[in-house]
Amino acid sequence: MISWNLFFPRSPPPPSSSCCCRFRDVGMLGREKRGCEGGLGKASYFIFSNMFKRITFILLVGLLAWAYQAARPPPPNICGSPGGPPVTAPRIRLRDGRFLAYMEHGVPKQVAKHKIIFVHPFSSSRHDLIITISISPEVIEDLGAYIVSFDRPGYGESDPDPKRTAKSLALDIEELGDQLELGSKFYVIGYSMGGQCIWKCLQYIPHRLAGAALIAPVINYWWPGFPANLSSYAYKKQPPQDQWALRAAHYIPWLTYWWNTQKFFPKSSVVSEKPENMFSRQDWEIIRNAKVSGREKHKAYVTQQGETESIFRDMVVGFGSWEFDPMDLQNPFASNEGSVHLWQGDEDKLVPVELQRYIAEKLPWIHYHELPGGGHLLPAADGMSEVILKALLIKE
Repeated sequence: MISWNLFFPRSPPPPSSSCCCRFRDVGMLGREKRGCEGGLGKASYFIFSNMFKRITFILLVGLLAWAYQAARPPPPNICGSPGGPPVTAPRIRLRDGRFLAYMEHGVPKQVAKHKIIFVHPFSSSRHDLIITISISPEVIEDLGAYIVSFDRPGYGESDPDPKRTAKSLALDIEELGDQLELGSKFYVIGYSMGGQCIWKCLQYIPHRLAGAALIAPVINYWWPGFPANLSSYAYKKQPPQDQWALRAAHYIPWLTYWWNTQKFFPKSSVVSEKPENMFSRQDWEIIRNAKVSGREKHKAYVTQQGETESIFRDMVVGFGSWEFDPMDLQNPFASNEGSVHLWQGDEDKLVPVELQRYIAEKLPWIHYHELPGGGHLLPAADGMSEVILKALLIKE
């Protein structure tokens, strides 16, 4: 009998449930395996990412802590404090309790015809009376000149003034004159950074001045009275490291200490005392003749309380933002009862002569003296101290 199944075969039987389960299990296993591998990868990435973030955070905190410690200056070693330098100079106590050390020169105060307060330069002290280096005691006596020099705040044996401003130093000078009983009026002479301080006296205590002399006064390139192109030209004549050091003092004053003590790149040539950037031909001649050699004797004394509140505070105040512009000053001697003199060498490598000329043009009441071939040490040149003093005191 012929089977109809030959012509009409039956459909194959459906796969058994156990077989389907096997196929399904294999597929699921593959997916689970891939899922496990993906999950492990994601977990590893997450763990690594978190570790990297933590390590980065720790390094950043460490770097900030190091930067804070590096930028934070050490506290001053105040004279007369436990472990501090001894007090050897006569001192006055100022209005805020600070002490100011001073030194007297010339004829006795009681018989003096002219009483002068001298303001010392950057990185210097009351011992560095450069105005008398090339002048004989006989001339000082003939002039009847009494001169008092003092350690500016933070220098030598004068207490630091962390709140020092352009105005505060002028008030210190006024108080020094009062406590030493110099009378209602006295003369002021300042050299270099000390010369810059005389602008402050002309602004804040003009009624106390009998006359004033500024010798190679340091310029603040950010005084608004300067034309931008002129101040930029003079600024760029400085060595690059000095440009950066002054930028730091002006824009980020809290970094001034670190900037001038770090080892990564050159610091201020003045702070590091690199003579090739500081002295002219005349200056080198003066140095060779040992006319300023006495400064080395008191070098350690200058910053014995630390550099932060002496030379670095000088930079912050001198090149910071001032409360006034010297080119807006009015003549304090409108009745010709006194005079203001500005002395500048045309080969000074520290103070640009172009800016001094501009100041003299803006303030025609100032007696401007420009010395051909003169450098920054011009008051130590032969005969210059006598010329400067006589021009101020007896208008000679």
